[in-house]
Amino acid sequence: MVEKWLQNQSLFCCFFVFLLLLPFGTVAKGQSFDRNQYIYDEAQLLTAKEKANLQSQASQLGKKRNTAFIVVTVNGTDGKTLKRYVEDFYDKYAPGYDQPHGNTAILAIDMQKRNVYLAGFQKAEKYLDDSRLDQIREKITPDLSDGNYFQAFSAFLNTSDEYMNYKPGVNPENILFKWWFQLAAALVVAGVVVGLMAYRSGGRVTVNAGTYLNHDQSRVLSHYDNYIRTTVTKVKKPSNNSSSGGGISSGGHSHSGSGGKF
Repeated sequence: MVEKWLQNQSLFCCFFVFLLLLPFGTVAKGQSFDRNQYIYDEAQLLTAKEKANLQSQASQLGKKRNTAFIVVTVNGTDGKTLKRYVEDFYDKYAPGYDQPHGNTAILAIDMQKRNVYLAGFQKAEKYLDDSRLDQIREKITPDLSDGNYFQAFSAFLNTSDEYMNYKPGVNPENILFKWWFQLAAALVVAGVVVGLMAYRSGGRVTVNAGTYLNHDQSRVLSHYDNYIRTTVTKVKKPSNNSSSGGGISSGGHSHSGSGGKF
């Protein structure tokens, strides 16, 4: 009788302890993800100093744009496309600036297949659309090809920050937005204004090419054409090594995207 009572008490205690530990043993999706880490260099392409510098850069720009800027490097994706790998990364770890599955821009490279893919989620999907991500990828690809990974990753962070300053639908590379073009245009306008003022200050000229022309006696006597040369321009056909466009992850998260080789 006593033995049975002790056995029941033991089972009750175990059940009670299980109930107490259950909430702590269950990890919510994304809870274990370090939301303050932005550089995941699994392929070991960066020195410790470079990783620290990029981490600091991503942190500062992330606060400015309320967006998590993340860099991921891997040696193989277990048979997945790099696009799918990035989607699964977002689904599984739920990154975001201030909440799970929040504003996130990801640059990922696979050293095994020399692939690069950029994606924008939430706010970044809107401000870093497919077209803008294409432009960013084209900017950083030469450095990736040359092995200048730190420079490429830093350029990704800086350019993403710059592009998010423009309204969606606007081309950030439009020449009208370049400071040097605006300066040149201002100098041209100033030159034209000064020239007009100088012209008018010297009096008006009333003699022109028709002043001494006799319309009754003047006529064209003859005309002829001289063949000078033929010019042939060759344009290099672009290689089909890129695929633009985002999509929807298996977890149902839509995103912008741009991918290619380096």
